[in-house]
Amino acid sequence: MKNTVIALVALFATSTFAFAQDEAAGGAAFKFEAETVDYGTIENDSDGNREFKFTNVGTEPLIISNAKGSCGCTTPEWPKEPIASGKSASIKVHYDTKRTGNFTKTVTLTSNAVESTKVLTIKGNVNAPAAAPAHDANDGTDHSGHNH
Repeated sequence: MKNTVIALVALFATSTFAFAQDEAAGGAAFKFEAETVDYGTIENDSDGNREFKFTNVGTEPLIISNAKGSCGCTTPEWPKEPIASGKSASIKVHYDTKRTGNFTKTVTLTSNAVESTKVLTIKGNVNAPAAAPAHDANDGTDHSGHNH
């Protein structure tokens, strides 16, 4: 029993030391204001642009090598230059709001951060397009081609 307790304490101390070394090693790290952007309910063909603001809270410059939308309707833009430790930037996302209905899409970031893959989410609901006004066939206009 005593050997088991000693072994567990040794294992705990070793894993704690290893974790502390990872933390001390530093690296780049994202801290997002929000990892999900909710568009709410928006009109068809309205502004589909949003952004995810973040700060590099790591000790090394943050380099985003890629940002990929989960479908062709979600287009991300990301900073191509390194983001220094303590500096802020944003990932811009455009959603095609000509698509009607509820949506939940993701943008996957690939970077040199400690957490090298980060998934951001956009969601919302796009209303159906407004119906075109009906043409009134009896609007008083003579369509017979005769002048009265």
